[in-house]
Amino acid sequence: MTRPKQTAWQLQVLLVVCMTFSGFLVQAAETPDSPVVHFGTDVVPILTKLGCNSGGCHGKATGQNGFKLSLFGFEPDVDYQALVNEASGRRLFPGAPDRSLLLLKATARVPHSGGRRVEESSDDYRILRDWIAQGALAPREDDPRLIRIELEPRELILRTDSSEQLRVTAFFSDGTSRDVTRQAVYQSNEPGIAAVDGEGLVTTSSQHGLVSVMARFGEQIASFHAAVPFAEDETQMAAVQAQLDTLDRQLGDSSVDRLLLRQWRRLGVVPSAPADDATFLRRVTIDICGTLPTSDEIAEYLADTRSDKRSHLIERLLDRPEYASYFTLKWADILQNRGAGYSTSKQRAGTTLFAAWIRDSIAANKPYDQFVSEILTASGSQNENPPAIWYRTVRKSPEYVESVAQAFLGVRIQCAQCHHHPTERWSQADYFGLAAVFSRVGRKGGFADAEVPTDEIIYLKDRGDVVHPRTGDVLRPRPLGGAEFSLGLHDDPRRSLARWMASPDNPFFARTMVNRMWAHFLGRGIVHPIDDARNTNPPSNPELLDALAEDFIASGYDVKHLIQVIAGSYAYGLESAPHSGNAGDTQMFARFYPRRLTGEVLLDGISQVLDVPTEFAGVAAGTRAIELPDENVAAHFLDVFGRPARMSACECERVDAPALTQALELVNSAEIQRKLVAKTGYAEQLSTSDRPHADLATEVFLCVLARAPRPEELQAAVDFLASEPDRAEACRSLLWSLLATNEFLFNH
Repeated sequence: MTRPKQTAWQLQVLLVVCMTFSGFLVQAAETPDSPVVHFGTDVVPILTKLGCNSGGCHGKATGQNGFKLSLFGFEPDVDYQALVNEASGRRLFPGAPDRSLLLLKATARVPHSGGRRVEESSDDYRILRDWIAQGALAPREDDPRLIRIELEPRELILRTDSSEQLRVTAFFSDGTSRDVTRQAVYQSNEPGIAAVDGEGLVTTSSQHGLVSVMARFGEQIASFHAAVPFAEDETQMAAVQAQLDTLDRQLGDSSVDRLLLRQWRRLGVVPSAPADDATFLRRVTIDICGTLPTSDEIAEYLADTRSDKRSHLIERLLDRPEYASYFTLKWADILQNRGAGYSTSKQRAGTTLFAAWIRDSIAANKPYDQFVSEILTASGSQNENPPAIWYRTVRKSPEYVESVAQAFLGVRIQCAQCHHHPTERWSQADYFGLAAVFSRVGRKGGFADAEVPTDEIIYLKDRGDVVHPRTGDVLRPRPLGGAEFSLGLHDDPRRSLARWMASPDNPFFARTMVNRMWAHFLGRGIVHPIDDARNTNPPSNPELLDALAEDFIASGYDVKHLIQVIAGSYAYGLESAPHSGNAGDTQMFARFYPRRLTGEVLLDGISQVLDVPTEFAGVAAGTRAIELPDENVAAHFLDVFGRPARMSACECERVDAPALTQALELVNSAEIQRKLVAKTGYAEQLSTSDRPHADLATEVFLCVLARAPRPEELQAAVDFLASEPDRAEACRSLLWSLLATNEFLFNH
């Protein structure tokens, strides 16, 4: 009698039955004390630690080689189905766990494009094997849930070239806890100061400063904060403290200065000396007005003998029209007042109106909360209500969420559009809950000009729903990290958002603005990058950030007051040159951090020095670069020097890093050459003067560098002018050589 032929599906059923039976036998063979391995709290964290569900492997949107996991394991039910049931269950073999494809590939015993991810002798391998051997138990509602993790130690002062072992403990809903140090994922925010390995061992380098290490297990995150003092031993620290004691007696009662001093004491760092008056005048005039001081202004300020002349200077600068123009440029970048992408002739009216509205608001010192509210709640046409122009560029759900979060809340929430944020608490529900605030924004009228309607009316629609992309639930409007807004049928959710922002207990709004302004004046945010606030990117001086925010709120969101506080701080008035006591400081504001002038300020500065305005096509004659209505005004020089395209609300879009093209532009710029040879320009005025060479050289240094030449510089300039037979060419060469120096190109 011959055996009947078995069909493919019968063989598959038989295989599954055998595997299941084998799994039961193995499970039954386990000792009573063998711990049950839970998929969500045991298996998924290991897959995360091994990088299996990362964006570069099986966690990316399309998966990898036919196998897809949820990014960072935030959807364990989906991952379980993929591991156990997909591909006819071939990835697991409970009857012989070590022969499971999951483990064979992870140990590279069969070809694996990701290489070896785990050793057979490791705890991670043992946990995965035990889970398979126990029958690959599915996640259940009554499984223990991860409640929190604790990281020990939480804060330390470390020495250079030292190490510290971290320990992570996970706490679960059933009251149990366990050490998960080897299963956690670690990341240092300043690896140049201290690196961390996969086992949680932190190792410091020879650099000094502050560092934070994130530890993540499952959905929970904890942070370790360390300071690596500049003073290497007790003797050095005592000497530093003595110098800081002297400074303490000189400081006034400013809370900002006191909190800076406290941080310097903690880090054992000695700040640089105060900058001289000429340096401070140039610095603050550039930072407030985007303009160089004139020779007359320099002479007047240097002759002022008042002890509080710096505060009086700041007040005068804030009253100048250039202040409003310069900060209009800054906010036009953030608010994406963009002209590119469609007909300039048809959109220029709108960008000009919006820029003028921003300028008027800044000049009038409109309270910051009112400024933001008028933008977010804008309705009507651009002619009636210019802030409505914001909705011309920011017009889709992701743009609403990401622009608002980044510009006004200092949060980068982009990741949460597709999955739970990997290093923060933000979920897709948070993302789309904020999107729901803008779901009823409607548009009508106008004309379609290329891809964007240019002249349209913004209004509030009767309804508009936002659906959670994974669950299908309709989400109601709510702020980040807050409860749903209580709204009536005709209430505008945007107004509720604006009120929530201005609330004194809002954890983001005021802090983001003061941090943004601190970065503008000091060259680096207290939270850095300035629009990336999260637990794993803590402020370098949290007490200082809180004090500034509280003062800003108490002032009624007075921006000029905020600028006076920051520009009047002791840190802002320091020299930029480091010394042995603060060499390498990039976080403590123990010196002024030099930074290259923005393209607009640089071009205007060259125009001011050479006394020849830049001609911009399509705008009124005499318009300065800081006054341009949008980024779509043709100016090759500005593009080379990092003018942003205004495609996002991130200030990082403006590039200030040096580049070869910038050096070539300074050498070959037709615009600079035109200004140098202009018959009405400064170079021509110098060449026709009969004053002594020493007087000319002194005047040029004051005009270009806002200071008198040093003796050796004066002698070199005089010798050069005397040696050149062509006086006009000599004057042009002297001017150009100073314009090309770092001293001119940087604010220092």
